[in-house]
Amino acid sequence: MSVSLDKEKIVATQSADSAAGPAPGTAGAPEPDPKRWFILLVVCVAQLMVVLDATIMNLALPSAQEDLGFSIANRQWVVTAYALAFGSLLLFCGRLVLLFGLKRSFLVGLVGFAGASAVGGAATSFEMLVSARVGQGVFAALLAPATLTLLSTTFTDPKEKGKAFGAYGAVAASGAGLGLIIGGALTSGLSWRWCMYVNLLFAAVALFGAVLPLGRNGGPGGPRARLDIPGVVLVSSAMFCIVYGFSNAANDDWGTPQTWGFLVAGVVLLVAFAGWQGRAEHPLLPPRVVLHRNRGGAYLTMLIVGGGVFGFFLFLIYYMQTTLDYSAITSGVALLPMVVLTAVAVNIGNIKIMPKYGPKPLVISGLALNALGTAWLTNVDVDSTYATALLGPILVFGFGMGFIFAAALQTGTTGVQPQDAGIASANIQVGQQIGGSVGTALLNTIAASAITDYVKENAQGQPTEELLQLAAVDSYVTVFWWCTGLFAAGAVICGLLVRSGPLPAPAWGAQPADKAEKTPS
Repeated sequence: MSVSLDKEKIVATQSADSAAGPAPGTAGAPEPDPKRWFILLVVCVAQLMVVLDATIMNLALPSAQEDLGFSIANRQWVVTAYALAFGSLLLFCGRLVLLFGLKRSFLVGLVGFAGASAVGGAATSFEMLVSARVGQGVFAALLAPATLTLLSTTFTDPKEKGKAFGAYGAVAASGAGLGLIIGGALTSGLSWRWCMYVNLLFAAVALFGAVLPLGRNGGPGGPRARLDIPGVVLVSSAMFCIVYGFSNAANDDWGTPQTWGFLVAGVVLLVAFAGWQGRAEHPLLPPRVVLHRNRGGAYLTMLIVGGGVFGFFLFLIYYMQTTLDYSAITSGVALLPMVVLTAVAVNIGNIKIMPKYGPKPLVISGLALNALGTAWLTNVDVDSTYATALLGPILVFGFGMGFIFAAALQTGTTGVQPQDAGIASANIQVGQQIGGSVGTALLNTIAASAITDYVKENAQGQPTEELLQLAAVDSYVTVFWWCTGLFAAGAVICGLLVRSGPLPAPAWGAQPADKAEKTPS
């Protein structure tokens, strides 16, 4: 009797929601996957592993450097190697997800990432550690689009999808902060090597998903799933050149051939890639994916956020550790309120705001809150306290990040055909990676110039330690103002680009790819 009543309630609910499109379980719509909530757990654990490793080694670098004996100049490569491999291969791996099938791609990415992490934890030399980080980046590039594609294809009911994206978005948005917290705790309490080994624990939990029929798009992609080899070569080379060029600028100089040469090559390759995509029979990145206003707005939002957030974390950590003398673990714990508030904001955005108002108010308010948070941080001084100078901006920034991820993750994958799901998911990650590389390089240059200018203007003879501290704080303030401008400009530009109103309901049933984007963009 209870089962019958439950079915009647479901039918009634679906009838009430019919104006938004066919609900799961009705004619033309797929039945909900009975294991969808466990799949969500598996996907979130895997995504947490990927996003943690963008920052988890940052606080462990001094210990790793002392243990393995590599130079300060080489230290950047422990972080850059991951970003290079990850950013370069994302679009390629987004297409591989379709070619190999979701479950196979997910498992290969998961096992490969865990294996590379084990090698990194056992590293006996700098070369071994960097090679392991490259391996992590390669498999992360396969795992990241697989996780988001699994999420978007597993959940079909709009209300359930909002909850699922809320959980996933909380992980994605707070991962960088969690990486700093966990990295600081593991380095202080155990060893820097556990910043690598901890991934084995995450992988072991996620591997329980191996027994599940992960997602609906689990098989080969059929006749349209062909690999655009020229496109792969062009875009992977372009991404490598751009990420490498900006990473080199952040740690070397803009005038070196390793910087401007790679940046010029990257731009030329990107132009060639864009031209080729308009002619290719089976393009790696179909123009219909990025030229849609909502999706394009989501990708641009993530590009801007990547640039600003990396600068926010980098220079906030510098300030806490070099000016306020916080330890690694204390710096991580100081960011915990932001992580909590980000998770809350993501779920509010996905469950309460997105279904009624769509992504536009979330994009605008999220970027505006980020701008407010970084502007507030410009009040820091050499003797500021956490409660008066840092806690408020951290909370505001966390809420803004939650709103942004609530809007961008779901919007960036909405409305695409199954054959484009992997590449649409990868595009979101590409924006973050490129934005992070560009932002870190530019903001490092701005900070260095600010320090030099401050010392020139205020030094009377040999600079004192006190003057250098003041110069460092001045550079942080300058960077925070630049971040404020970036987020404020993003709020205006992305707010104009993203359409008003809720996202369109999915069009159930088979639809030819060439007719999929006939709706106004």
